[in-house]
Amino acid sequence: MSLGPDSRHRALEQRTRLRREARSFQRRLAILLVAVVAVIVAGSVALSLVEHYSVGYGFVLTLDTVTTLGSIQDPHNAGGRVVIVLLEILGIGTLFYGLATVAEFFVSGQLTGLLAERRTQRMIDSYSDHVIVCGFGRVGRQVARDLQHAGVQQVAIDSEHTNLEMAESMGIRFIESYAADDEVLLGAGVRRARAVIACVDSDADNIFIALTARELAPGILIVARASAEDSEKKLLRAGADRVISPYKTSGAEMARVAIHPQVGGAVQVADYRLEEIEVPAACAGVGKTVQDVRGGAVIVAVRRTDGALVAQPEATTVVAAGDMLVAIGTPPALEALELAFQPTTVPSV
Repeated sequence: MSLGPDSRHRALEQRTRLRREARSFQRRLAILLVAVVAVIVAGSVALSLVEHYSVGYGFVLTLDTVTTLGSIQDPHNAGGRVVIVLLEILGIGTLFYGLATVAEFFVSGQLTGLLAERRTQRMIDSYSDHVIVCGFGRVGRQVARDLQHAGVQQVAIDSEHTNLEMAESMGIRFIESYAADDEVLLGAGVRRARAVIACVDSDADNIFIALTARELAPGILIVARASAEDSEKKLLRAGADRVISPYKTSGAEMARVAIHPQVGGAVQVADYRLEEIEVPAACAGVGKTVQDVRGGAVIVAVRRTDGALVAQPEATTVVAAGDMLVAIGTPPALEALELAFQPTTVPSV
């Protein structure tokens, strides 16, 4: 069962808080380490001055005091005893606080998540010329599959925790966060990547992703998804190089198939369209030559019923029933070509 927007937001905030706590632990541990070293160095120098020991012997005595071993003789004067007392208070307190901090970190279970996040980040840091997929829903997962088939390295970013398992099963490095954040895109290697694909469900989020990616990496290719028609211009203004509208494309494809059932697959190439057109047994174009039917379109290939492919057919090539034409041209030119192969209905008697 999918979570609502509020629940997802709260869950993401909780995971972000845990990551902040893990980073805070690292800083605290580093500060504690520096404090212990400072206490040992200060104690070594102080004992060497007060007790007239060498610095090396002062270090041994300081370490013995801080670790509470107590195997070395007592100091000879009051100054040495003061230093020993201070070392006991500062050293033992620092060590116990450090042990408590480490124990808290292990008990809270943050170590496993931190190590996994570090491994993922190290792997991402080794990527270059990769693709960043922002949004790992149905569209994002299909994009990821196609990129995998093409052998392209990729990093997925999504705020939905349930998509983490899907990404791991596909062997894709996954960052669980908001893709529009500067820090997140930098962590995904946006300045080393070849492209950013913004396919989050929200057009507003895709606009922010395009803006952020364009600012961080001015030369990167940005491909964005648009659900609403008025979002296409906004995405282009935000810095997207190409805008794809799945609903618009699929709707146009469905309408075209309903009007021209003989049309197979179609691919939009800039202002042109590449189509497969099946030649039915009863249509106006059967028995005519390529020259007669092509009009303003270009027929680049004819696949015969026996499977033979005639590439770049001559103008005198005759079109037969059952053939499959591969044509490219502007939408109006292809519309005229489709009409030539529109199935004709035989009136009932």
